[in-house]
Amino acid sequence: MIDSPRFSLDHPALMRALLEHRNLLLIQDLDGVCMELVRNPLSRRMERRYVDAAERLRGHFYVLTNGEHVGRRGVNPIVDAALGQGDHGRYLPGLAAGGVQWQDADGAIAHPGVSDRELAFLASVPERAAAFLAQQWATLAPSREAHDVIQACVLDNRASPTLNLNAAYRALGADASRYAPLQQAAAGFMQELLAEAARQGLGDSFFVHFAPNLGRDDAGYERLKPASEAQAGTTDFQFMLRGAVKEAGVLALLNRHVFEQRGHYPLGEHFNARQAPSDHAGLLALAREHFDPADMPCIVGVGDTVTSQTVQDAVWRGGSDRGFLTLVQELGRAFGTDNRVLFIDSSGGEVRRPGVRTAQLSHDPWAALEGITDADDPLRLDVIFPGGHTQYIDFFCELAQRWPQGAAATA
Repeated sequence: MIDSPRFSLDHPALMRALLEHRNLLLIQDLDGVCMELVRNPLSRRMERRYVDAAERLRGHFYVLTNGEHVGRRGVNPIVDAALGQGDHGRYLPGLAAGGVQWQDADGAIAHPGVSDRELAFLASVPERAAAFLAQQWATLAPSREAHDVIQACVLDNRASPTLNLNAAYRALGADASRYAPLQQAAAGFMQELLAEAARQGLGDSFFVHFAPNLGRDDAGYERLKPASEAQAGTTDFQFMLRGAVKEAGVLALLNRHVFEQRGHYPLGEHFNARQAPSDHAGLLALAREHFDPADMPCIVGVGDTVTSQTVQDAVWRGGSDRGFLTLVQELGRAFGTDNRVLFIDSSGGEVRRPGVRTAQLSHDPWAALEGITDADDPLRLDVIFPGGHTQYIDFFCELAQRWPQGAAATA
């Protein structure tokens, strides 16, 4: 059943199509996709069946996340909890921290292209972020204990320290009039960090990522999504390494995939996301120049964070998954491969965001996807999972169970 001329809910048809490809590469976001989107990252849970399925798809599956693999708030402890005591060492391979933290399935970690000085500056950010939030909280909610809020909001990630203000938004009673000033202050704090890095000779090392966001302005900076009565808007303020953008990570993962399948690195053995061009045209040109069409897999991009919002007659499109999903789509067109973009509706989690109005998809798809996409959006969401992460996990596990038997049978 295709419920819209543009957006499909026909998951069995998608399954059949993917099983026709012997050379398959699935690139997947994490939060909101294979885990419920929650306010406190420490409360995240992952199903064991998902981890088992990922292992069965080894060589054809990578994660690509702005979160991290390691650390107290990383994904690896969540995987360990899913597997249970005595059954560790089977991790999710792929790129974290936007593309600069590599991990293989055995848990070996590397930060390709990152200097010791950059890592040292990043290590100083969580303490500064905690001091900033304590100062803000003394003004916003002086009668409330700040410790728990700071513990929940300051993410001491190794390569992408983050202020995740979901807990603060909740503690402020989801009151946009109180939360919006904190949003603006957090954005200002991140700019102060960039200025301090520049004073230390690291002016070209970092950038700030807002999630969710409203795309980029004319200067290339991400637009903050303001809080409203219905939604928190931007809640994650991530201090990240330049080049750590998911679309660059797509080429880094594709380079590794071709090596695993064909035995050579089209972009060189040591290529990393920080060496990639900063724009889509440059990324596509690099791919066209170095990848043999015969080596190109069917790429499936899976994400949940895509935004589209009209502001003063202008449409601003953003979302932390938009860039990499768009590149997956463009690579499919450039190489004539059957690439697919899958959108997971994560609005059923604890974090309020626009969701899919499934009943409207067949007769008014743009109203059904208001806040997510629009009629002129160049990004096509091929297949939608309105049931969220549980519906996607069901699909993912079935794909893993039937792979590679289904592919071999149709080859």
